[in-house]
Amino acid sequence: MVELSGILGVVMVALGMVLTPGPNMIYLVSRSITQGRRAGIVSLGGVAIGFMVYLLAANLGLSVVFLAVPELYFAVKLAGAAYLAYLAWNALKPGGVSVFAPQDVPHDSPRKLFTMGLMTNLLNPKIAIMYLSLIPQFIDLDKGHVLLQGLLLGSIQIVVSVAVNLAIVLAAGAIAVFLARRPSWLKVQRYAMGTVLGALAISLAIDTSGPAKAN
Repeated sequence: MVELSGILGVVMVALGMVLTPGPNMIYLVSRSITQGRRAGIVSLGGVAIGFMVYLLAANLGLSVVFLAVPELYFAVKLAGAAYLAYLAWNALKPGGVSVFAPQDVPHDSPRKLFTMGLMTNLLNPKIAIMYLSLIPQFIDLDKGHVLLQGLLLGSIQIVVSVAVNLAIVLAAGAIAVFLARRPSWLKVQRYAMGTVLGALAISLAIDTSGPAKAN
């Protein structure tokens, strides 16, 4: 039903997006560092459900809703841009702390960890753009079963993203220890991630393309 080239294309897109610093990575790393791997895995469960929500919504007509109510589309974009800007400020502000720096913070309950992981993903503009714009490019209309193709390709993206994020969660502690012995590296990591997040926020905020262009 789905060409191998389409599968490989989605895998490459998924890898490119999951390896780019963003809200999901920051939240998962911070939870894993401050509360342990178990907390990171529970949070990842929320992130995975967020992927599924977008996957189902996109394939069942979210794009139609955005076309009918473009204001909703722009509201989602602006909310995502604001969230990225907030994360960038936390990284770049004077006295900011690297996401890999251990912090003494209250431990959240599993329910809150899961919910925050879910909401972090739902407010991640990269995910909305991916499901509404990128993945549909790998659907072969001549093969038919467009809905099933979309669900299958989206499921492949979810598997790739969850696998990579799980590796990040499991390795976060070791990375934190490595960077803790090199304070200057922690500062470089913080400024680099903050700059990337800030650039993404600005790019998203000034992008005037509407839902029609994204589909």
